[in-house]
Amino acid sequence: MTILCVRFQLPPTREAALPELLGLLEEFTPVVEALPPDRALADLRGAERYFKRDALELASVIRVRALALHGVDCVIGAGPGPMLARMALKDARPGVTCSVPENAVADFLADRPVAVLPGVGTATARVLCEYGLDTLGRVAAAPLSTLQRLVGAKAGRELHEKANGVDRGRVVPNGVSRSLATERPFTRDELDPGRHRRALLSAAE
Repeated sequence: MTILCVRFQLPPTREAALPELLGLLEEFTPVVEALPPDRALADLRGAERYFKRDALELASVIRVRALALHGVDCVIGAGPGPMLARMALKDARPGVTCSVPENAVADFLADRPVAVLPGVGTATARVLCEYGLDTLGRVAAAPLSTLQRLVGAKAGRELHEKANGVDRGRVVPNGVSRSLATERPFTRDELDPGRHRRALLSAAE
């Protein structure tokens, strides 16, 4: 496990603090990719050798420093590649890093719905489910030629590789994010159009 996917638990009013928190990660490795508004990927291959600690130990240090220096807790997923680290993040919780060891990738993926795989949209997931390929384990076991007939040659090959745990992604420092997401949750059902508008403008900003 050499890649961390870190989600800083920033309140909406503190999203501008992300650059400072990226700086904290860069104290451990220069290979950090921002995923605004509140996430980042960090490649710790060099850091593991330099600090003589594994990724899980470094994740604990990062969490403590984020709390101590910035008052921000974080949730961390760890895996052998960016895709698996992002998926592990969904199972993580504050104080406990969810990790995917290299020898347990197949078990980690097997029972998960096909829709959780990065790059699989609603339409693709629907087509796969219609043919009984509703879990990643079933997709991994399906012949490559079958997947290519269902979703196309290139998409079928990528799907087959990802379902089998082949993660060709890499952490790109200073990479430009292809999409952004943010939330402005209300404490209860909100009917006031003025508050809707203020929340939307805040999110857009």
